[in-house]
Amino acid sequence: MITIALPKGRLGEEAEDILIKSGILKKKIPQDSRKLIFEIGTDMKILLVRAQDVPTYVEMGTADIGIAGKDVLIEHSSDVFELADMKIGYCKMTVAAKKGVNREELFAKDFLKVGTKYPSIAKKFFSNISTQSEIIKLYGSVELGAVTGMSECIVDIVSTGGTLKENGLDVVEELFESTARLICNRSSYYRELDKIEEIKAAVIKTVTGA
Repeated sequence: MITIALPKGRLGEEAEDILIKSGILKKKIPQDSRKLIFEIGTDMKILLVRAQDVPTYVEMGTADIGIAGKDVLIEHSSDVFELADMKIGYCKMTVAAKKGVNREELFAKDFLKVGTKYPSIAKKFFSNISTQSEIIKLYGSVELGAVTGMSECIVDIVSTGGTLKENGLDVVEELFESTARLICNRSSYYRELDKIEEIKAAVIKTVTGA
């Protein structure tokens, strides 16, 4: 049996559409259900999990396959195989600060307070540019850190940039682009090679139209 870790929310719904179009799933999983495990026939199981937790379930082998954003994979340094770019969930990892803050001036500071949901990515970035930083881990609206002055900048993902603009913030640096990836547990890949390669090929065919 192949177990797939599917993220809850909009990313999971978009991933479901791809899995259905590729013939891997026959119908949608009721994401508003309190049920978290769904058996699909006799050879597949779906786990509905928090998006940030998908790489952990896959890396630990609780799930054979999962769908996770590249941003999450980088943040957790996940030891998994990336099978395919699913071309959904596009966003950019950015550094943002209040409007009018000059990029060169900001990065020239010897010390910065940084609000973020991505402490590992933020710490590595500022270390690479030789700027000491205090990383403030936030779980909710990261923008509020910079708006209130608790932090001088934030590191967060941006899709349209609308939330930043509404709160008087601008992107001062783009770190990398992120999309959802089909990932696989390393041991599972060799144990279920044929089945996993079949799923991988079906997904790639669907997202590329090949």
